[in-house]
Amino acid sequence: MEDPIRGLKRAAGRLNNRLAAMEFGDPVAYVYNPLEYAWDGYSRYLERFAGNGSGPEKGKRVLLLGMNPGPWGMTQTGVPFGEIESVRTWMGIDEQVGRPRIEHPRRPITGFATTRSEVSGRRFWGLMRERFGRAQRFFADHFVGNYCPLLFLDSGGRNITPDKLRSRDREALFRCCDEHLRTTIRILNPRWLIGIGRFTEQRLRAVNREEEAGQRQVAGILHPSPASPAANRDWAGNTTERLVSLEVW
Repeated sequence: MEDPIRGLKRAAGRLNNRLAAMEFGDPVAYVYNPLEYAWDGYSRYLERFAGNGSGPEKGKRVLLLGMNPGPWGMTQTGVPFGEIESVRTWMGIDEQVGRPRIEHPRRPITGFATTRSEVSGRRFWGLMRERFGRAQRFFADHFVGNYCPLLFLDSGGRNITPDKLRSRDREALFRCCDEHLRTTIRILNPRWLIGIGRFTEQRLRAVNREEEAGQRQVAGILHPSPASPAANRDWAGNTTERLVSLEVW
């Protein structure tokens, strides 16, 4: 089995090279790639948690996949769902973070000095901390990634999710991200593919069909975003119930 840390770092490098050559039209006015300016945080995340799996051939049993970075989470830290306090105190990661080439004045990158908390990340990692205690226990079986590493903003600083890009941009982006997802799955060899939200569940199902990987199970959980009324009604309890019913937990 390929060393997951080296493999995922190489895969991220290839993805970055492809994304750097892409241009995005309206409504996108700003593009942030934390895998470039916050590489130290992402690299440390891989070094601490991508290896030492307990699944088949020491891979991960469960891959959980988010859509793309939030403005106060991975965008600031380089870590998926990277709410500052969770990353610093639970994962033990606190790295220097650079800046994107062009920033929106309403969405500055201040790295680990950021004082605003990302609700989605706080909910997500809060559940994992409550259930597993130490981060190493969670990551022995699980790994968390994002389908797309880019944050898209319009001219007013509003977030644009990848599914809302104009069609030709979306199709080109999905080709790159699907390829990276296939590589991630091959490297980690998970039994379960869990989409965090409907969008990533759909992308996982599409890639899983392409690979004809019948040995993998695909399912989804509710995204913890506060923009979702359902997520504001005991997201942690409902997610736990869902994963227990699937026998993921």
